[in-house]
Amino acid sequence: MNSLQKSRQHVLEQIQHACQQAQRDPAEVQLLAVSKTHPSAVLQEMYQTGQRAFGENYLQEALEKIEALQDLEIEWHFIGHVQRNKTKHLAEKFAWVHGVDRLIIAERLSNQRSDQQAPLNICLQVNIDGQDSKDGCSPGEVPALVEQSSRLPNLRLRGLMVIPAPNNTAAFQDAKQLFDTVKAQHAQPADWDTLSMGMSGDLNAAIAAGSTMVRIGTALFGARDYSK
Repeated sequence: MNSLQKSRQHVLEQIQHACQQAQRDPAEVQLLAVSKTHPSAVLQEMYQTGQRAFGENYLQEALEKIEALQDLEIEWHFIGHVQRNKTKHLAEKFAWVHGVDRLIIAERLSNQRSDQQAPLNICLQVNIDGQDSKDGCSPGEVPALVEQSSRLPNLRLRGLMVIPAPNNTAAFQDAKQLFDTVKAQHAQPADWDTLSMGMSGDLNAAIAAGSTMVRIGTALFGARDYSK
């Protein structure tokens, strides 16, 4: 077993343990491998361990990897901030976009998604604890944004994505409460199934609160090299 296999197995075991502690089914929690700054060859090696969903933060870097790894059946997630002038590439190349926080972004993604492609899965990014340094809509804006975005023809609105401040585990509970409240009012509750929250340092707390997708980078790939 190589180092990436060991890392992935360790993370999967951590997810399983966290689910057991929370009396949840581990099958309810998806592992998203956050691969920003890591080269295509490393992603290919991680793919060989059985990992299929990869999350990227930087568009140009992601597009280069998508091109290099086009022969692999990778489910590409964009988890960075979505800029208006970058939506065309996101709509064309990705299966998921997690950072939607304005109606104009959702509208552009829907308009630029081909009718021949499956609907683009999106999560609404919510600034759940009001951080000045974080993107995302406010919790109070979510119901209207859900109502408006769910009408767009080439999108499939799946849920929420949050990035709380470090050690603010109460924000995970707030996100789950918001997620459940919106689901009760949502026009297509069968689609509303994704609560994207939790990273390498707070995976256990996120799963205990109800996360269905954890975004793990460092624990899988090791430290990132931003010099490149």
